[in-house]
Amino acid sequence: MKRYLDEQVRQDLQKKMVVLTGPRQVGKTTLSRQLVGELAGAQYLNYDVAAHRAVMLAQSWRQSAPLLVLDEIHKMRDWKAWLKGVADGRAPDQQLLVTGSARMDTFRQSGESLAGRYFRLRLHPLSVREWAEQAQVSPHAALTHLLERGGFPEPALAKSNDEAQRWRNDYFAGLVREDVLEFSRLQEVNAMRLFAEMLRARVGSPLSLASIARDLNLSPVTLAKYLDILEALFIVFVVRPWHRNIARATLQAPKVYFYDTGLVQGDDGVRFENLVACHLLKNVQWQQDTRGAPVELHYIRTKDEAEVDFCLSQGDTLTHLVECKLSDAKPHRALARFAEQWPQAQAVQLLRECRAEADLGRLQLRDAASWLAALDV
Repeated sequence: MKRYLDEQVRQDLQKKMVVLTGPRQVGKTTLSRQLVGELAGAQYLNYDVAAHRAVMLAQSWRQSAPLLVLDEIHKMRDWKAWLKGVADGRAPDQQLLVTGSARMDTFRQSGESLAGRYFRLRLHPLSVREWAEQAQVSPHAALTHLLERGGFPEPALAKSNDEAQRWRNDYFAGLVREDVLEFSRLQEVNAMRLFAEMLRARVGSPLSLASIARDLNLSPVTLAKYLDILEALFIVFVVRPWHRNIARATLQAPKVYFYDTGLVQGDDGVRFENLVACHLLKNVQWQQDTRGAPVELHYIRTKDEAEVDFCLSQGDTLTHLVECKLSDAKPHRALARFAEQWPQAQAVQLLRECRAEADLGRLQLRDAASWLAALDV
């Protein structure tokens, strides 16, 4: 399957080491093996495979390999110092691709710095644009498919919804049982599983860790740590309220979304909002990783509880206000209010079922499928 990062990875490998991260089973290994297949003598090594791990620890891979792929090295102790040595000691013409299913800037860091040695790229699940191109269907059909299956390649490509659901059950259980254990103690796994299950029913709402902590008989500090781990493993991502003062925004309640929309427990509106969140984050991180753009994803909520689902910022300037609705073409009151308050921002009300697009003052009513398909990735 062709992915949106394929060509970018090829281009970046010509210049520096590439660190490719993203959720487990999002397609990193497939992308890597496709690249290995294109170059005679290229070599792929996975730290999870015992035989591969032995080669990696001994650094006995083929020095003549034009491309060396090292997968899951974040599980190695002092991986950062080790990778620095590998990068500095490789042959001048050897390309180096490092992949992992955890944020490699978060856990088990050493004092060594990889600054200036690599390009970072983050691979996301399939978008409306990608699936429409892959399956040769309309954006509306692609949106419907992704709402049913989620954007991970295996369930998206599955022959039936039952197959997709079987994959998802195993996927979620494996994430909590195996990956979380890499960064936490065994006795914490059950508590974190319960926490992750509770988050599935709280998508799109301001998150009160204190309330959940009482339910689980844990401290909010412990739950904040668990949330950091779930973020680092690309299970969930956090959207924080927008404020020019970063410290104030951090103190306000975040909203949590899942990379896999299929994991969301909620009505069609909540699942739709989660899918839009995934698309916006994917687009933001594409701009950050490939252009160095200072763009961010947030939401807006005021003291009088007026709220808009999402906003995009560049530096300290709002560029987009986005509200998600299934079919309500009536202008969202808070969106209209904020559109007047920040006239430089494009105010868009995305409709899952849109009979006719319209411009109502500063507010734009847009068909969600077409709008999402027009994003960069």
